Amino acid sequence: MTFISVIITLLMIGAVAYLLTNKYNPQAVLLSSGVLMMVIALLLGMQLPTLKSSTGLPFFDLFAMIKEVLADKGAKVGLMIMTIGGFVAYMRHIGASDALVFVCTKPLKYMRKTPYFAASCVIPIGQFLFMCTPSATGLGLLLMASIYPVLVQLGISRISAVSVITACTVFDMGPASANTAQASYQIGMDAVQYFLHHQLPLTIPLTIILMLLYFFVNRYYDQKDNLTKEVVENESKEFTVDAPLYYAFLPVMPLVLLMIFSKTFKFFEPPITLDTTTAMLICTATGMVLEGVRKRNLKDTMGSMKIFWEGMGKVFASVVTLIVCAQIFSKGLISLGFIDNLVTGSQNMGLGFEGVSILMTIMIFLASMLMGSGNASFFSFGPLVPTIAAQLGGNKVGMILSMQLASSMGRATSPIAGVIIATAELAGISSFDLAKRNLIPLVVGLISMFALKTVF
Repeated sequence: MTFISVIITLLMIGAVAYLLTNKYNPQAVLLSSGVLMMVIALLLGMQLPTLKSSTGLPFFDLFAMIKEVLADKGAKVGLMIMTIGGFVAYMRHIGASDALVFVCTKPLKYMRKTPYFAASCVIPIGQFLFMCTPSATGLGLLLMASIYPVLVQLGISRISAVSVITACTVFDMGPASANTAQASYQIGMDAVQYFLHHQLPLTIPLTIILMLLYFFVNRYYDQKDNLTKEVVENESKEFTVDAPLYYAFLPVMPLVLLMIFSKTFKFFEPPITLDTTTAMLICTATGMVLEGVRKRNLKDTMGSMKIFWEGMGKVFASVVTLIVCAQIFSKGLISLGFIDNLVTGSQNMGLGFEGVSILMTIMIFLASMLMGSGNASFFSFGPLVPTIAAQLGGNKVGMILSMQLASSMGRATSPIAGVIIATAELAGISSFDLAKRNLIPLVVGLISMFALKTVF
């Protein structure tokens, strides 16, 4: 029975990877494959994951499980992610995101004598922007409009300029990130605490390593392929911002509030704490007030609230539903004994918890490359972490952190990822060439992450 379940599990994972690679709807693929695995588990006489309230009939329980997951995720992590989506949409609507990018990237224009160093400096700047604007494709397009022409004018190639822009999205982190929300939820930790105590200590040295890697890799290939000082039509177009520059603070405001009013710093007695959802609502209201004062049009200002609700709806349709369907997929894997077989197999091979953690991290990195989506791969396998950690007695925080970062790193090496396709198309280069340029720095970065985890 174990052999049969292992074969079926591997076939299902392979089928899911194939379908997602060929651009089938990820929600439909994950949901249907998860339900199918649970049906097969029932036919094999295996047990389904426990329901809070069983219907009394296994067939009905399959749909009751979907209802329970939707109610749980939608009311908790789902609501948080939706308010983040609404906030990001509203910031984009009023021009605050453009103002932040303009302010942060302006100093790079003064680094004309060190073009490859200037390009490497885009990475930490962009990573900060990514925490405030947690959309890989959205940020990529913003940076293509603002900093890409500057980098090309400094004398580096188009592919090198785009490579550092996409590198800004390789660490999906910060309280406003959907992956952070999912990871912190799975390990039962506050998102701000997870960000400050676990993400930052690991990603700061990793960012420095990536800056060095991109500096040498881009300079080497530009010289090798004679790509320096390319003349590109329309690259001198100036990036303009319609919103006041003080709007640049608005996208950063949730991050500031969450750190000031967090359990970590304890600035106030008695303690005052904010959760991510509340912070996003406060900052959206602040943006609306500023827009009302600036435009002095009450009807338009109040009407702009529609942008926030639409942003929430879009994120529900794309991200929250993906989390729900991925949770069903993971329950299907559990039903077929995936975790038990993984634990038994790793023990037979002499792998401890760290070995399994590395194996899962590499698997997610490769899955992101195949799927072109960091969310799809992480949401699919992230929910397995607490159970694996409980069975092997390891540190679930370290495991889920490496898996989470690997998912966004793998996305930047995928020629079918949205951010890679969009930025490559604007620059007039091949998405496959761009993915290959990112491959060396990010594979070395992945190895460096394993080494740094032993320190942090």
